[in-house]
Amino acid sequence: MEFSSFLNLVSKVKKNALPGEEFQYQMAPMFRQNELKNIKPNNNPNEAGVLALLYPKKGIAYMAFILRKTYKGVHSNQIGFPGGRVEPEDENFLETALRETEEEIGVSAEKIEPIRALTDLYIPPSNFLVHPFLGYVDYSPKFILQESEVESLLEIPLSDCLDKSKIKQEMINASYSKQIEVPAFNFDGKIVWGATAMILSEIREIFNRLDEI
Repeated sequence: MEFSSFLNLVSKVKKNALPGEEFQYQMAPMFRQNELKNIKPNNNPNEAGVLALLYPKKGIAYMAFILRKTYKGVHSNQIGFPGGRVEPEDENFLETALRETEEEIGVSAEKIEPIRALTDLYIPPSNFLVHPFLGYVDYSPKFILQESEVESLLEIPLSDCLDKSKIKQEMINASYSKQIEVPAFNFDGKIVWGATAMILSEIREIFNRLDEI
């Protein structure tokens, strides 16, 4: 998709109803789907803000993902959106997402144009309640990666993110199980699964519904 075409859709994306949990759950592992529908965050979940950032690259709309460093944690070495834990100084969840994006990939929070909040997502293994947002910048960023947190950057065309043929069943190793089959986005061997895939599934449906208007 050309970036100019994406910009023409922004006003509709802002005002249309969110697809919601139904489309997040489509990318959850089968054994977790019923659990996710019934489980509620405990009384004191960790909270985080993440940002799906769109930007132009040679006139084409792209989305930024990060590959996290390997560490002793649930989301070690996984592909995700820039973002992280809420800090006391953050005024709201959007500020968390913007601050973390600037810290992790070097895109100035002041230059990011927020589009909207997406549906919150609870992640049972890490007890995180994630508040995702969609936003963009109207220029090609010079990414500066946070060495302590980010292994590499993945730049994926928005058209690939919306392409149903990119959704596959993949065998992955998770913190809670080895070699489990999960629905995932496969971008030329780069596997996006779990919470990030669930958020991306809602984004995909948001844009798909615009064709029906």
